[in-house]
Amino acid sequence: MKGFKAIFWLMAFSPLCFAVKPEHEAVLKQLHLPFGFKISIYADDVPNARQMALGEHGVLFVGTRDGKVYALRDGDGDGVAEQRYTLAKELYLPSGVAYKSGALYVAEVNRIIRFDEIEANLDHPPQPVVVFDKLPSDKHHGWKYLKFGPDGKLYSAIGAPCNICNPEDKLYGSLFSINADGTGFQLLAHGVRNTVGFDWEPGTRHLFFNDNGRDNLGDDLPPDELNQWTGSEQHYGFPFCHAGSIPDPEFGGKMKCGQFQGPVWRYKAHVAPLGMRFYTGRQFPEHYYKQLFVAQHGSWNRSVPQGYQVALVKFSQGEPLSEHGFVSGWLTASGEVLGRPVDVLQMPDGSLLVSDDKLGVIYKIEYKQ
Repeated sequence: MKGFKAIFWLMAFSPLCFAVKPEHEAVLKQLHLPFGFKISIYADDVPNARQMALGEHGVLFVGTRDGKVYALRDGDGDGVAEQRYTLAKELYLPSGVAYKSGALYVAEVNRIIRFDEIEANLDHPPQPVVVFDKLPSDKHHGWKYLKFGPDGKLYSAIGAPCNICNPEDKLYGSLFSINADGTGFQLLAHGVRNTVGFDWEPGTRHLFFNDNGRDNLGDDLPPDELNQWTGSEQHYGFPFCHAGSIPDPEFGGKMKCGQFQGPVWRYKAHVAPLGMRFYTGRQFPEHYYKQLFVAQHGSWNRSVPQGYQVALVKFSQGEPLSEHGFVSGWLTASGEVLGRPVDVLQMPDGSLLVSDDKLGVIYKIEYKQ
């Protein structure tokens, strides 16, 4: 299958212990958070860290786009994960990870696999079970985000294999769900260019998902999107219409933007919103409860870069009302990029973890009164 590499399992692998690198400590000093919040490095030396998932015994699993899947453990309970296990390598962009009932699910480009009883076997990971292998193998926008929904099903997305195109295969540019055993594949939404982040709003339990807009329409078009899926199969516009109101110059044609589902929130163009999490913990002040934290990975070809932050999208009665920077400083005033946030994960104590695939670290954000 195109782009697929043989899997290499690491048997009897001892955990790697590490300390925070001085240059990464220096980055921390450049980051800005609201008063009362503290940011530290939870784990260092996690190359290309992407999506995160937490096991029931406190093990943090991290997917990457360099072929490896990691497990991190805070063995001494000091708030820093000092042990790192490499569970597998030479996978096909295993960016997405999800955990349920003792098993780690990993989304490669072309399939979803499962490692059973994984927390008890970190140093001798089992060979995986193939859960679902009917996904396209195109590398372009092929990396995936993976999460279990409130209904117990696995949710993910299939990106468009291009910057802008209209693929014949309707699997491209879609959201889908499957049962945990791989049965019951269902397409939920179409017209979605590249979704690498979604979560369920705690009040309505509606699914909200980010979508990264197309390139080459200039610095400020189109806005990146936050969309809402409420249960029916819907089309969100790609490649015909962007951000609900901008016809595509190549594919717009006679299509009316009004016939598609528009976004519920428009981010700035090219900020690349990826992982997101509605906050349901009790550590942060009350006004953060049920609010949405979004990792904005940052623009890659805008003339003046933007993004490179964790944003806070404020919700009221299930609808987004405003957007504010929450953690900034990865983009300096001179335009230097110090880091690129990817995913946001809530810990049992109410702190947040944020992955950074540029620095290869996991940050921890706490509120200290």
